[in-house]
Amino acid sequence: MAHEYDLVILGGGTGGYVAAIRASQLGLKTAIVEKEKIGGTCLHKGCIPSKALLRSAEVFSLTKKAEEFGVLASDIELNFKKVQARKSSIIEQLYKGVQYLMKQGKIDIYNGFGRILGPSIFSPIPGTISVEMSDGSDNEMLIPKNVIIATGSRPSTLPGLEIDGSQVITSDEAIEWDELPNSIIIIGGGVIGIEWASMLSDFGVDVTVIEYAERILPGEDEEISRELTHLLQKKGINLVTSAKVLSETMEKSDKAVKITAELGGKEKTFSADKILVSVGRKPNTDNIGLQNTDIQFLDNGSIKVNPSLQTKESHIYAIGDVIGGLQLAHVASHEGIKAVEHIAGLNPDSIVYENIPKCIYSSPEVASVGLTEKEAREKGYNVKIGKFPFKAVGKALVVGNADGFVKIVADDITNDILGIHMIGPHVTDMISEAGLARVLDATPWEVGNSVHPHPTLSEAIGEAALAVDGLSIHI
Repeated sequence: MAHEYDLVILGGGTGGYVAAIRASQLGLKTAIVEKEKIGGTCLHKGCIPSKALLRSAEVFSLTKKAEEFGVLASDIELNFKKVQARKSSIIEQLYKGVQYLMKQGKIDIYNGFGRILGPSIFSPIPGTISVEMSDGSDNEMLIPKNVIIATGSRPSTLPGLEIDGSQVITSDEAIEWDELPNSIIIIGGGVIGIEWASMLSDFGVDVTVIEYAERILPGEDEEISRELTHLLQKKGINLVTSAKVLSETMEKSDKAVKITAELGGKEKTFSADKILVSVGRKPNTDNIGLQNTDIQFLDNGSIKVNPSLQTKESHIYAIGDVIGGLQLAHVASHEGIKAVEHIAGLNPDSIVYENIPKCIYSSPEVASVGLTEKEAREKGYNVKIGKFPFKAVGKALVVGNADGFVKIVADDITNDILGIHMIGPHVTDMISEAGLARVLDATPWEVGNSVHPHPTLSEAIGEAALAVDGLSIHI
C-alpha cells in the first residue's frame, strides 16, 4: 500500500525529528523512517549518554576533593553499574519526551530501513521511499512531495584496527560498558577522543591518547589546545602527538592489546586493556538508494547541498552529519528547521556556520565560536586580542575550579568580534552569549559594557572584551 506525504524524512535523529516537528507546525503531512529508535545517535549513543557519564566522572573526581570544601568524606567508591543506570534513566525519560512530541505533531513513524527509488509507477521523479519494515511485514511505499535525508554518521575506523567490540572498540561500544577497564589507549585526540580521555581519567582509568596531528583538538585555537594539554597532563593523561599509528602492528592477547606508533622517526609500543578508536565519523549514505538519483557527493563522501540544503534533486534535501561540515546535534537541528522552512516557501536566511558555537565537555570544558586567532590572521585581518583568566574571577574560586581563560579575537580596523574561545568551568553554558555577539555583529566594547552580574563566571567574558582595548578592570 502506498502512502502520500508532503515530506518524508529518512532518519529520526536530532536533525530528523526536529525537522519533522517544524514541518508539523507548518501544516505539512510528515513521516519519519527510522531503523532504530527516534532520537538517533545523539540521544541513544552520543551526546546525552556520554554527557551523563562525564557528569558522573566529574562528581566522582570532585567528591575525592571534598575536604578542600570543608566536607569530610571517606571510603569514596565508584559504582559503575549505578552510573550506567542513571545514564539509562536519563535517556529513557528524554526518549519518552520525543515520542510524545511525535504523537503531538501527528507525525507518522515507520520503523524500518528506507531506500530512495528512482522514477517508477509511483512517481515520475526519484524520491519514492521503500521501507523495509523492522517487524518483517511487507514493505511500505511512501510517496512524498519532498524528502529530507538525515541519516547521520557512524564512527570511522582504521585499516588493521578492526573493531571487535571487546578489546578494540569505538564510542558506540564504550557507552554500553558494564565495567571500566584499568587502562585504555585512545587513538585520536579530537573532540570525542578528548571527552572520553577526560571522563575515563576522572573515573580512575590509566589513559593514553595518540594523536596524528601536532596537538590535540587541532580545530581549536592553539592557546586553548596548549592549556588543555597542560591540564589533562596534570590529571595524569599521557598525551602523545605527532604520532602515526602503525595499525598493522596491533597484537591482542587475553590480558592486553598492543599497538606501535611512529614518533619522530622512531617506533614506540603502547599496551593497555583496550583500544578506543576515535578518528572521526563517516556519513551514512550506503544502501539508501542514492544511486537512483542525480545527487552529488563531496570528496569526503558526504552529500553535496546548496545553501538551502537542497541536493541536485531540488525536492530532496539533506541535513546533519550526512552533509559533513560541523557534525553537531544543534547544527543538524538548525539545518532541519531551515530545510523545512525552505520547503514551505518561507525563504529562510542561509546558515552562517561561523556563528555556531562548538562545545567540548571535557574537564575542563572548552567552547568556541567564530575564527581562531590563526584563522583570522590567515584571512588577512589585523587582529587584536583580549584575554582574561578564571583565576581572577571570584565565582571560579568559589566553585573551586579556576583553571583556564576566555580569549576574544577582534578586528583592529572594524572592531568586530571575529572569534571567542573559552576553556574553564561551565564554559559550554556561557558560549551562547558569545554566539549572540557574533550574530549581532557586536564589538568588544559592547560586550564589555554589558553589565555582567557579580559574582558569576560570565564576568570573564566581559573582562576579556574590555581587555581587547586594554580596559580590563581586574587584571
